[in-house]
Amino acid sequence: MNIILIGAPGAGKGTQARIIEEEHGAIHLSTGDMLRATIKSGDALGQDLKKILDSGALVPDEMMIEMISHRISQPDCQAGFILDGFPRTVGQAKALEKMLENNNRDLDAVVKIEVDEEALVERISGRFTCKECGEGYNDYFKKPKVENKCDNCGAVDSFVRRTDDTPDTVRERLKTYHDQTAPILPYYKESGLLQTVDGMLPMQDVTAQINAILAPGAAESASES
Repeated sequence: MNIILIGAPGAGKGTQARIIEEEHGAIHLSTGDMLRATIKSGDALGQDLKKILDSGALVPDEMMIEMISHRISQPDCQAGFILDGFPRTVGQAKALEKMLENNNRDLDAVVKIEVDEEALVERISGRFTCKECGEGYNDYFKKPKVENKCDNCGAVDSFVRRTDDTPDTVRERLKTYHDQTAPILPYYKESGLLQTVDGMLPMQDVTAQINAILAPGAAESASES
C-alpha cells in the first residue's frame, strides 16, 4: 500500500497517518523528517542537503526524489508508505511516478483530507498542550475539566501554545498550502488516483472513510464509476 496524504495544516494528516501505520503497516514518510534524518546521517547526500539548506536555497527535485527512493527501499517500507509533504508540483509528481516505476512500486491512492477552513482556523488558533505530558486541548472543543490543570497528568499551570498558532498566521499557512498543492490535484484527479474524505467528521469517521478507500479493489472501483 503506497499512498500520498494531502491536507491543510491542522487537517489531521499526522493523526490519520499514525492510524494507517498501526492498522496497515505502511510507514509515514514526512519529507521534513526525512530531510532531517538524511542530514543527520552524514552521508554524501546528507552533506549536500545540509549545504543547500544552510544557504537558504530550495532542495532540487532530483535530490528529493533520490532521498525518497533511498527511504522507500528500506526494509520497514516494504509493506508500503504514506508520503506527506511531497509532491507539490506536477513536475515533482511526474518525477515521483517515474522513480516508483523504476523501483517496481505503484501509487494506490492520493487521499485529500478536506476541511472547512474557517473551522480549521478556529481549531488551530485555539489549541494548546500540556508541556509536561503533551496532552492536547482546545479553547473551543476540549477544555481541561479543571481550569489550568491537565486532565492527563495533573500538572498545574503547564499549558503552552505555539507562537504561530494565531488566526492571521494560520490563514497565511493555508494560503501557502493552496498555492503549493492546487496544481497537483487536477493531475491526480485525471489519473484516477485522487480520493477526498471529509476531515470535519469525528476522527474515527475520517479513519473509516480512508479505510474504505484503501480496501482491496476500492481505488479501481472509484476510478471506474
